[in-house]
Amino acid sequence: MEQARGTRGGVALGLGAYLLWGLFPLYFRAVEDASPTEILAHRIVWSLVFLAGLVSLGRRWGWLPTLLRDRRRMAMLTVAAAVIALNWGVYIWAVNSDQVVEAALGYFVNPLVTVLLGVVLLGERLRPLQWTAVGLGTGAVLVLTAGYGRLPWIALVLAGSFATYGLVKKTIATPAVESLTVETAILFLPALGYLALLQTRGDLALASGDAGLTLLLLAAGPITAVPLLLFGASALRIPLSTIGLLQYVTPVMQFLIGVAVFGEPMPAARWAGFALVWTALALLTADGLRQRATPVRPGAEQPSTVRP
Repeated sequence: MEQARGTRGGVALGLGAYLLWGLFPLYFRAVEDASPTEILAHRIVWSLVFLAGLVSLGRRWGWLPTLLRDRRRMAMLTVAAAVIALNWGVYIWAVNSDQVVEAALGYFVNPLVTVLLGVVLLGERLRPLQWTAVGLGTGAVLVLTAGYGRLPWIALVLAGSFATYGLVKKTIATPAVESLTVETAILFLPALGYLALLQTRGDLALASGDAGLTLLLLAAGPITAVPLLLFGASALRIPLSTIGLLQYVTPVMQFLIGVAVFGEPMPAARWAGFALVWTALALLTADGLRQRATPVRPGAEQPSTVRP
């Protein structure tokens, strides 16, 4: 009974995280009076303030000296910081440039890019259904390229950067709060310097006198960190297979917001491309669930550790 309650609680926490991430387009559109680069800088600065406060409340700074002496992990965290800054910046720009649907596509495509990174960088072997999913994803990119008249570069950058971020995080295996604290600390001085430059030029939206905008920008820290904390707590309570299914809540919500709330167009070619992506994801999910349900024989080789 207690285990069932823990599982239900884990699902609720995970769902809360993905629902909050799914609402991000509404938040970034609400602060669009600030430039995308200023929003990004605020997200970095106030995330560090919020996370440092959490770590201080828990008196959990003992890990920091050891981590700072580990040059390899610090180098990997620097890569993670650069990649997530790229991801955040492109996403903010996409939302405030009426490209929410294409941004949502990026997070639909992300599991397929993760699979490819596993093959290219980790030497993993794909099962037939996974190869089929990758083929459908490639076909979707071609269809969407024809529909857009250009490569869907926003989706590809978001998918590629987030998949790379996930790979780096998996490699260094540092707890989420500690890792994000260091990543935002690495980015803090450039972000703070940029905000100071805007202030000297009189272009800082935070100082515009709009109290609502100021509060929303200051809230960028908890808005960034809270879903991550919910996700981390969820991951301790439920299987990865359940998390793999919940992850699609976010791009579905973002897609619906783009189409139903912001009125972005969905011509036939775009629907066709999305249909191919959704079919590919269904195959990946089915393959992953089937693999987890299959007992592993002692000594048997696992074809792939990639998860949808």
